[in-house]
Amino acid sequence: MSVAKPINYGGQAVIEGVMIRGRRTIGLACRKPDGGIYRYREALSSPLLTSKVARAPFVRGVFVLWESLRYGMRMLMRSADVQLAAQDAKPSGAASSAFMFVGLAFALVLFIGVPYLATGFLRSALPSTLALNIAEGVLRLALLLGYLVAISALPDIRRVFAYHGAEHMTIHAFEHGDPLDAAHVTPYPTAHPRCGTAFLLFVVVIAIAVFAFVPRVNLIVDLVVRLVLVIPVASISYEVLRLGAGHERNPLMRLAVAPGLLLQAITTRRPDGPMIEVAIASLEEALAGDAAA
Repeated sequence: MSVAKPINYGGQAVIEGVMIRGRRTIGLACRKPDGGIYRYREALSSPLLTSKVARAPFVRGVFVLWESLRYGMRMLMRSADVQLAAQDAKPSGAASSAFMFVGLAFALVLFIGVPYLATGFLRSALPSTLALNIAEGVLRLALLLGYLVAISALPDIRRVFAYHGAEHMTIHAFEHGDPLDAAHVTPYPTAHPRCGTAFLLFVVVIAIAVFAFVPRVNLIVDLVVRLVLVIPVASISYEVLRLGAGHERNPLMRLAVAPGLLLQAITTRRPDGPMIEVAIASLEEALAGDAAA
């Protein structure tokens, strides 16, 4: 079977499972309450498949980010459905949309609003706008690290992080041309240079540089400007992530991706055999869908 370039494959952990995005297919696999594996695939509906403009550098990152949120949330809710099947209960579509909205609102308040408001109290100590904005960025970075450390202490999140590790290990094996079985997947590391955790770190760090020279006008204007600037910051971060992942042997690129790999010590865990089996099933679904397409 001929497959696409491995660099096109990546995914995320969901509840008791893994989602893999292929070139044209989303593959999902979850461990069911009865011990079996639930498998699901669907065709991607994406401008990235049909539009050269959407695939252009510094544009594609916006589409990738939005689609990662959209498909990630859908597959997350589907994985929740699998776990709730034994109780014959399923969240409604309205509940899924509300969950996504609340999650985005929480992230914006925590990582945009809180650092800005907190550094506003430092105006007397830091009269320079440049110094205030840099302090805001450093606080945002500290909040991200603290948040990840805090949630990693929760047992359910630790299981998600283990599936996250299984996803990375499976992608590593695939990219190296190894057979997709536990024996070949297990030796690989849980960190991967194209991880979403590394992307978030790039976003926060690049935002420090971009936001540093933005003047402070008033609360409303400043927050709106920061929200708007998230789009170009995410686009730049995506290009840096691709560049680093595509040139891992370059010493400068290795240095650039190293912090993201270190941060994954928090957001990944070594998975057990059944978790690896689920991650492999997810990739198999994506590969099968792409082959059929």
